[in-house]
Amino acid sequence: MGKLCMIYNFAPHYREAIFRLIDAEYDCDWFFGDHVTNIKSMDLSVLKWATTVHSCTFVRRPLYWQRGVVSLLFKKEYHTYFMLGELYCVSTWVLLVLKRLLFPGKRVYLWSHAWYGREGRLKTWLKKRFFHLAEGTFVYGDYARQLMLREGFDGSRLFVIHNSLAYDKQLQIRQRLQPTPLYKNHFNNSNSNLVFIGRLTKGKRIDWLLAALALLKEDGCSCNLTLVGSGEQEKALRTLAEEKGLEGQVWLYGACYDEERNAELLYNADLCVSPGNVGLTAIHAMMFGTPVATHDMFKYQGPEFEAVKEGVTGSFFQYGDPASIARSIKAWLAEHGGKREEVRRACYAEVDNSWNPHYQLDVIKRNLKV
Repeated sequence: MGKLCMIYNFAPHYREAIFRLIDAEYDCDWFFGDHVTNIKSMDLSVLKWATTVHSCTFVRRPLYWQRGVVSLLFKKEYHTYFMLGELYCVSTWVLLVLKRLLFPGKRVYLWSHAWYGREGRLKTWLKKRFFHLAEGTFVYGDYARQLMLREGFDGSRLFVIHNSLAYDKQLQIRQRLQPTPLYKNHFNNSNSNLVFIGRLTKGKRIDWLLAALALLKEDGCSCNLTLVGSGEQEKALRTLAEEKGLEGQVWLYGACYDEERNAELLYNADLCVSPGNVGLTAIHAMMFGTPVATHDMFKYQGPEFEAVKEGVTGSFFQYGDPASIARSIKAWLAEHGGKREEVRRACYAEVDNSWNPHYQLDVIKRNLKV
């Protein structure tokens, strides 16, 4: 087996588990960009060999260039490259083209969202050329893969890799979980408990969830809601909850980096609701047995929406419609109120089977030729 060259725009903490498995499985060197982001970064010292390369704007945003990356193509010790497949990274384009022209014996694989379903003509044209330059593309979900098949891509070069969090650590916590009166003690009632965990940003549209909560209250179905996270919308959401008379039903818990506590908050909730793009919130919730309700406009979703199996691990509602969110919540609670353990097991199985770093490594080992 040859040496693997891993190139990424930066080192996100949530990817540490899969990166460490790759590092243990392969003889690889890591090159991470220094992108500035609000996502927590990982400690590179946990990898055998990793370095940081400078990322800079190329002409104008969002185009950027990773310095020193193209020169890696000329190094004799690397024959296989595994890169983040980001359309706006100009150095990735150059490396792909030069590989085709000068090094046809070398292989470049991309790891990418790839297709969303909302691409216009120009982006579709660019993406077709970009992804066709690679030996293969590891996409986050089957939705993207199906869209690419419709665009004429070769299915044998498209591999569904999904996404994951710190599965092994979370599994140890999960095995110790027991029901607690956490919400009953805080809210001083026995209402059903909704939860959202993640950054409180505009894209998550928690305002739609508060509107739905108010509609449920008017309909005689009062629910508690706990928001675990912080962000730009925290103050506005607090004000909105007060305006809608929901102060006693909404707990703005704030950011929590204690996974034992996050596990308790999720495990004891009845339903996680994500009105905007759901992302890894779905995997985090299901890891600890909590079903997920989110919207049905998949071109605006994170790939993790695929973990939601209607009526089994969660449900879908109409995008941007608080009334539909309210109906979905009410229907789920009515139909699954007495099946909490059954739902927990279904959520566990979804993550255990498909949304963990061991699944991802298996996909890589079967399809990445080093």
